[in-house]
Amino acid sequence: MEDRELPRREREKLTQRQEMLAAALALVSEKGYHNVSMQEVAQKAEFAVGTLYKFFRSKEDLYKALLVEMAGTFDNALRIAIEKPDPEIGKLRNYVKVKGELFRSNASMIRLYFSETQGASCNINAGFDSEVRERHGKFLKKLATVFESGMERKQFRRIADPYSLAVALASITNAFLLLWLEDPARHPYPEDPDTILNILFKGLVDP
Repeated sequence: MEDRELPRREREKLTQRQEMLAAALALVSEKGYHNVSMQEVAQKAEFAVGTLYKFFRSKEDLYKALLVEMAGTFDNALRIAIEKPDPEIGKLRNYVKVKGELFRSNASMIRLYFSETQGASCNINAGFDSEVRERHGKFLKKLATVFESGMERKQFRRIADPYSLAVALASITNAFLLLWLEDPARHPYPEDPDTILNILFKGLVDP
């Protein structure tokens, strides 16, 4: 159901929830999870702290909601990129390009996303980020189907299993994005997707 089809009160609740999540993201990105209180989030979102607790039972609940929504936004956008009716090489170029555009326009979110999907979690609770990791794992399997299809169509050589290649490409793009986060001027994310893809396509050693 589209948001506009919801009753007015439900639309207002969704808007309030988004404002709270945006405030939490800004604060956590700036100060770190452990240095942010629910009172601060409520104040930044311009709600009473009691109203915040009506939406989120605890700070952990708020943080998890933020991560799950963020992961859904990223993975859905990337899934759409690789589902376009292009040849497999084109799908991979779409993935590299869209990932760069998406993450560079959401720098504060990308730090949290990487902290959870790459394992450097905030150590809140064991298994706290399992839903985010599960979602990311499903996307990697989807990306692997692009490599599998390319192999079946003889566009790619079967140099490794498709899932390993999907993990490799995701890791390479993440590495470029992490460098960009550290120093955008010195390490800009490549505008040409083939700058990254050629690491897989051409390799280091001539045949």
